[in-house]
Amino acid sequence: MLKTIRNRRTIQRNLRLALALLTGLCLFLGSAEVTGSGIFKWNSSNLVTAQVARSQDVWRQVYQRLPNFPLENNYLSKETGEVVADETLVSRIIRYHLYVKNRLPYFRFDWKLTLADYLGANDSLVASQYPGNTTLKENPLAGDRAAIEKLSRAERNALIDVLISLFNPNRPQTPAPTPSVSEPPPSANPRTTPRFPKPGDAELLRP
Repeated sequence: MLKTIRNRRTIQRNLRLALALLTGLCLFLGSAEVTGSGIFKWNSSNLVTAQVARSQDVWRQVYQRLPNFPLENNYLSKETGEVVADETLVSRIIRYHLYVKNRLPYFRFDWKLTLADYLGANDSLVASQYPGNTTLKENPLAGDRAAIEKLSRAERNALIDVLISLFNPNRPQTPAPTPSVSEPPPSANPRTTPRFPKPGDAELLRP
């Protein structure tokens, strides 16, 4: 049993590594330019821009699907002193997940680890590395942790479900299993009334 569990974990780890390599290759091809000599020229600025744009697009869609999810976007900018409406709780969760912890956005387990960080059940959150620390007058870490702690388990799971579906737009949806209709058990045969011999049946038994 223990050997089976270890083999299963090894297979899952290898699959995650393969997906990470494939994702990196796609990002590389999408962020590279082909020179006249046919050589790829790396363009890191395109990659960063694409990643930031993708994360911004995702957090906006999260709020479209979960309109009652806490915004936590009342923080002031250090530069302008005005409220930064785009600095939302979900956007910071995504940036923390992707850029601070370098976790993949495709797996439920990784998102559970991230939320566990906020709940103090996994890695410690470092205030100096938290998203918004360098751009906002007040570090939003404490407020974000309080907001996550107020969520129910169902609300946290709903957030994870939406994030996974948005980062995996081409992932086929697993249909809900259709309950099988079992046939009713055959009814017991009614007890038959014993047949007693009638007059004249003895004639049938004679040779």
